[in-house]
Amino acid sequence: MKHKLLVLSPHPDDETLGAGGTLLKYKAAGHGIFCLNFTDMKPEYGFSAQEVARRQGEIAEAGRLLGWDGFYNLQYRPAGLDEVPRRRLIEEIARVVGEVQPDIMILPFQHDVHSDHRVVFEAGLACTKIFRYPFLRRILVMEIISETEFSGSNSGFHPNYFVDISDWFDRKVQVMKTYGSELGDFPFPRSEEHLRALAMHRGVMAGTCYAEGFMLLKWVD
Repeated sequence: MKHKLLVLSPHPDDETLGAGGTLLKYKAAGHGIFCLNFTDMKPEYGFSAQEVARRQGEIAEAGRLLGWDGFYNLQYRPAGLDEVPRRRLIEEIARVVGEVQPDIMILPFQHDVHSDHRVVFEAGLACTKIFRYPFLRRILVMEIISETEFSGSNSGFHPNYFVDISDWFDRKVQVMKTYGSELGDFPFPRSEEHLRALAMHRGVMAGTCYAEGFMLLKWVD
């Protein structure tokens, strides 16, 4: 059975940070991978023409390396999703879910420190009801460095579902490097060293070299 995987990404690069290795692995196996991105740089948001052009180039190159079967970009203001009517977000997510008909959906962690992440989780979860979307069989929550580990919540991220990305970790780093404006030098959270350390840590938990960890919310077999 071929799968269709839809990842809900609050910002460009979140999909790679949280699930890049998994996306590459699924794509190589012949499955469909899709992304719904929520925010973007636009001149009316105060970004320069150079910043907008650079970001669009980053998104395009990352998409080329990942091999999207579908990429949807809502282009809302970064750090402004809590100002968007929740009903509108749910309707837009539902439209994409209905069009793609994924059997696997990946959401950001509900306690991430960034408000955009929390909004996407809540709106996305509203679009996982089995009686409305019977094709949606697996719901996962991803771990996004620089946001998940700073949640400050007593309900921390506790992965119980692991994907071996040992053969895909280097390519994940390659994709992440296309988002040059988001990377920094260690000990900056979004650094190659931190990506490697986390993948090794999750790999040890799964008995492999590198892994991505997820929280499994639902699996209908």
